Amino acid sequence: MNKATNQIHVIGHVNPDTDSIAAAMGYAWLLQNETGEPVVAARAGQLNPQTTWALQRLNLDPPLLLPDASPRFEAIAHRFNTATPERPLREAWAIANRTGGIAPIINPDGTPYGLVTVMSLFNFFIRSVGSHPRREETRIAELLDRPCQEACDVETPRFQANSRIRDALPRILRQERTEFIVVDEHGSYVGICRQRDALHPPRLRLVLVDHNESRQAIAALDEADLVEILDHHRLGNPTTNMPIRFTVDVVGSTCTLVSERIDEAGLSAPPALAGMLLAGLLSDTLILTSPTVTERDHQAAERLARWGFMGGSPLDGETIQSFGEQLLASGAGLDTRDPAEIVSADLKLYDAGGKRFGIAQVEVTSFNQLGDHLQPLHQALSDLAAARGMDFAMLMITDVVRAASRLLLTTEVPEFEALPYILHVDGTLKAKGVVSRKKQLLPAVLGALQG
Repeated sequence: MNKATNQIHVIGHVNPDTDSIAAAMGYAWLLQNETGEPVVAARAGQLNPQTTWALQRLNLDPPLLLPDASPRFEAIAHRFNTATPERPLREAWAIANRTGGIAPIINPDGTPYGLVTVMSLFNFFIRSVGSHPRREETRIAELLDRPCQEACDVETPRFQANSRIRDALPRILRQERTEFIVVDEHGSYVGICRQRDALHPPRLRLVLVDHNESRQAIAALDEADLVEILDHHRLGNPTTNMPIRFTVDVVGSTCTLVSERIDEAGLSAPPALAGMLLAGLLSDTLILTSPTVTERDHQAAERLARWGFMGGSPLDGETIQSFGEQLLASGAGLDTRDPAEIVSADLKLYDAGGKRFGIAQVEVTSFNQLGDHLQPLHQALSDLAAARGMDFAMLMITDVVRAASRLLLTTEVPEFEALPYILHVDGTLKAKGVVSRKKQLLPAVLGALQG
């Protein structure tokens, strides 16, 4: 059995931002140190430019990409010993005696030839001996000297290791066989899985960070076991079968909570990881200027800077301000990014007032950058809303220098006439002083929709 099924995966929301990625990395490191269990940092989507810059600046590898929580065939694959087609059947017989009646027969190039099973052996004996009196006197030793390929089931279904088990269940249940071959993306042998394991696969164990709403979580969350949630957003949490550790706190960044947990454990994060956590904190708080900032965020930034800026570290010689300015600049701007990527990279979905909608956010250093980008952005936002089945979508374009935003909507929403934002000549809404989607924009939008 793949040992990865025992791992805990710490993962942020879909369309991950820097806070989500950094919190997953930092909390996975802490849990690994505290529990001694295998803990893996994961991500539920592609990295944005800012996060990519931070990882490269700190010489860190990105977390594992986990597209959904549905169990894969690799989780139930047993890598049994093998024989080759031309080897004597006695080799397969010896293997089958140790594996419960299965011997994989593998070609020299690593691809499966077939399986020797109890049924294939029985059929081989029938063909070789049958009911003829003289053949019935054939010694078993003579049959075991024959090549493995003669007793092999070459029509055994094969499944890719990274394929979802649930997608293959109808095919598995239609088969008279109970053992199947698992291969990698190149068609090479990975292992053998049994029907009973496919019907009851091991479930992933997940810790969610920087979100608690199912709509923002990794797909197929209901197929995993939720272990813990660590977040700083509004409540919208999934149900669980068992009690879990659940923390939602009023701070500006999930990385603040992670740094506090590390400090409480009497540990200090390695310099590069501390720098990544600081990047998540400074990104989510706009270098500690966002209205979401608390005194705990300031304390966390000082703590992480102490750990991350030490001599010889990747950030040696930096300050909180200098590192923060580089970080925000790396993710700001529209010129080098595709409109479809801009409107989907930092998108969060919501339900309120009978409407399903999404709010995306992108950062710029000046609204002068908008210009010719507005029409392509509006088209990309409209396409996204249609593809995701949303009633409307909004792009929050935030000027990180002047602490203001422009709001681009796919369609007019009558309820928004009550919002305290001014219509600009380019059709966007001017939201002066609004930089936080979580604390400033979303409450106003929800209030308008819910009356």
